[in-house]
Amino acid sequence: MVLSTARLTDIRRLGLATVKELVLKQPTRLVIASRESRLAMWQAEHVRAKLVQLYPQCSIEILGMTTRGDQILDRALSKVGGKGLFVKELEVAMAEGRADLAVHSLKDVPMELPEGFTLAAVLEREDPRDAFVSNDFSSLDDLPPGAVVGTSSLRRQALISARYPHLVIQPLRGNLDTRLGKLDRGDYAAIILAAAGLKRLGLPHRIKSVLAPERSLPAAGQGAMAIEVPSGRPELLDWLAPLNDGPTAAAVTAERTVSRVFGGSCQIPLAAFATVEAGQMRLRAMVATPDGQRVASAEISGSADAPEALGQQVSAQLRAQDAEAILAVCHSQTAAEHG
Repeated sequence: MVLSTARLTDIRRLGLATVKELVLKQPTRLVIASRESRLAMWQAEHVRAKLVQLYPQCSIEILGMTTRGDQILDRALSKVGGKGLFVKELEVAMAEGRADLAVHSLKDVPMELPEGFTLAAVLEREDPRDAFVSNDFSSLDDLPPGAVVGTSSLRRQALISARYPHLVIQPLRGNLDTRLGKLDRGDYAAIILAAAGLKRLGLPHRIKSVLAPERSLPAAGQGAMAIEVPSGRPELLDWLAPLNDGPTAAAVTAERTVSRVFGGSCQIPLAAFATVEAGQMRLRAMVATPDGQRVASAEISGSADAPEALGQQVSAQLRAQDAEAILAVCHSQTAAEHG
């Protein structure tokens, strides 16, 4: 089997026997589980292309699936079970041996994976910012009082409500094309989407403006793709390791640590965003009530080699600002909505 140039570079100092052993351990067939939305399939194809470069003799297939999160479109995610709705069916396919790995948008992956699964790699991040999309207006600042803004995120709802209390926030569900279609039909004056998805699908022209993190702090893991595998298959960890991007993995580890501390899900407005430069990490986080009336925010910097510690430290700062009380308000509102 042919080894990639990068792989040959990694092992050029190894003996011939070791090289032969590595060659024999290359994968011969891999099946990638993916949601069937256009963005999800783009992500799966992106991973497939990278694996083909690494293992050109390997047969790599994509198993498209419809998840429960794709089927329930008439209610907000916070009311029907949250992030896990987009990954459960893919995990079942891996558990049953129909797929070897699953590709996800990391912000859709629950903070705690089910027993028997682990993340094998986090790919280099795309633009993590939120995008303002409208056919008639250039930015949130241009929207008139009473204008309807669509978003699927309580985090975005809270941040917009805090800055623009004169706007009306309405739920927006469906895949990317469905959401854009609702905007084009005139259901909304504007919608807020992840810039990464629009750019990946070749739709950057739909972005009228991007929201700087100072105005709309991104969700944990936003813009990053992750590969999930069964934890009982260590060979998959070895094969997928070359796809892991170190700075991105460190950043999202810090972000997801904050989210995990506060039970992060679609049911609470929580943001966490880290950047890495020259080995140093800057981590910002916030929690808020859905109406944006109460907000706690924190920031910390330190070595990118200790992302979980930084996540714990910024979480402590949020707790010192009554973050738990703010989240209690969120949980009580959610309970009331569920009746």
